Amino acid sequence: MGSKCLVRAAFTALSLMIFLLEIHQVLSKPSNRTVPPAIIVFGDSIVDPGNNNAIDTMIKCNFPPYGKDFAGHKATGRFSNGKVPGDMIASQLGVKEYVPAYLGTQLDDKDLLTGVSFASGACGYDPLTAQLMSVLTLDDQLNMFEEYKKKLKTIAGEKTAAHIISKSMYIVMTGTDDLANTYFTTPFRRVEYDLASYIKFVVQSASSFFQKLYRSGARKIGVVGVPPIGCLPSQRTNAGGLERECVTSYNQAAIVLNSELSKEIERLNHTLSGSKIVYIDMYTPFLDLIQRPSSYGFEVTSRGCCGTGIFEVTLTCNSITAPPCEDVSKYVFWDTYHPTERAYDILIRKLMQRYGSALN
Repeated sequence: MGSKCLVRAAFTALSLMIFLLEIHQVLSKPSNRTVPPAIIVFGDSIVDPGNNNAIDTMIKCNFPPYGKDFAGHKATGRFSNGKVPGDMIASQLGVKEYVPAYLGTQLDDKDLLTGVSFASGACGYDPLTAQLMSVLTLDDQLNMFEEYKKKLKTIAGEKTAAHIISKSMYIVMTGTDDLANTYFTTPFRRVEYDLASYIKFVVQSASSFFQKLYRSGARKIGVVGVPPIGCLPSQRTNAGGLERECVTSYNQAAIVLNSELSKEIERLNHTLSGSKIVYIDMYTPFLDLIQRPSSYGFEVTSRGCCGTGIFEVTLTCNSITAPPCEDVSKYVFWDTYHPTERAYDILIRKLMQRYGSALN
């Protein structure tokens, strides 16, 4: 038994040495390479692959029917029926098939070396957004990133770890909950700010986060703007009237936030030496998907696949009281807040075609 353990340990060590050699060879290539060593993700439920499973919050989805089209039909905590954008970006770049959650997951050395997600469902740029739902703030996510960096040094050594941190692609995807939940749904921020002032506050909070991430070693950062939040099924239900129309004022707020965020990113690129922060427009392709569904093979845009599709999300989207629709491929939305895997795939392919080279 002892000899088998020694053989297994030796094999594991050899595998790690080979993988580190591959990392070194990639990092030694000229700067025009297209495959980053790792994908590192921050944000909200759009890119949370299961971090919320490990914290004390009701914002979870680690139960059926979530994950019904994921590998092994597992409900991993991803807020969809299958893969989420972080997975798709990593796969399309050739890094790996899935970006695992940093928390509550058995991560091996290779997982850590090629990137993880720190994202937490219901997080926003505004710290209050996460606090209202008892989830991880962006500062919490940055603290985990610092812990992650120490693990990288232990695994790969200081020089290789530094290369990975500086050459990796960082994805930041959040902001929807700031508008949809914190501002439009709860009263707390509306007491302090009118909409224009709140958007300015959110952009300042976002800028502060990007600068902290830069100081932590990130250089290539893709910042995904907010979608047309007024067309989310949940917002149609909340504020779209009897016909559940897209809420024009909510969409307009998203447009203004995206515009201000894009301007701030442009400013940061001129002030942070060596940075490449790219604003990624999610709003336009997402709205096209909603307005011209038949062009993409969809039929249903105003409801989610889960249950009635009018109000179900997280705990209310479950296989007991709200079983999913028969053909998820016809739906843009999985629940009343999150797109289906197929919708994500179409969107991410479009975004990677447009912005992938800008991040290299």
